[in-house]
Amino acid sequence: MARLFERYNAEIIGTMRERFGYKNRLAVPRIEKICINMGVGKSVGNNNPKLLEEAVKDLTIISGQRAVTTKAKVSVSSFKLREGNNVGCRVTLRGKRMYEFLDRLINIAVPRIKDFRGLSPHSFDGRGNYSLGISEQMVFPEVDANKVTHIQGMDIAIVVKNSTDEESRELLRMFGMPFREN
Repeated sequence: MARLFERYNAEIIGTMRERFGYKNRLAVPRIEKICINMGVGKSVGNNNPKLLEEAVKDLTIISGQRAVTTKAKVSVSSFKLREGNNVGCRVTLRGKRMYEFLDRLINIAVPRIKDFRGLSPHSFDGRGNYSLGISEQMVFPEVDANKVTHIQGMDIAIVVKNSTDEESRELLRMFGMPFREN
């Protein structure tokens, strides 16, 4: 069982029920899924599909689940982009893999970010979901720095069910998410 899932069941549910006054343990906010997205627009303009293959491979290694490629929905001539071209990759994590990824993100990857001073506590969408961007895949220890030819960033969206922004912020803080103070 994932360490954060055990902590959620043992400690966080009780603390959240006390703090926010939930009558039922099923009313306590919980993480539903984590969506990770890597946009590889450079592979289209440079006619270099190897960049996309490398991004899919890296995202698969990072998440522990096979990444799927995403296609352009519209054509944009100034970007040399045609509808249907492969422009990125994504993966949606749920269950055990989600908690294991969140544990590695909080405890290993985020502290390895250069000049890290904490994550923004204002990146919530109004419904309790949190989004963050990482500028390079090298912060994850699974990625071999010697084999990387192209540094690629990623967007991570943490979808929280039954929650407001304040409740989600507190839930993620209890998981150990390092928010900066402001």
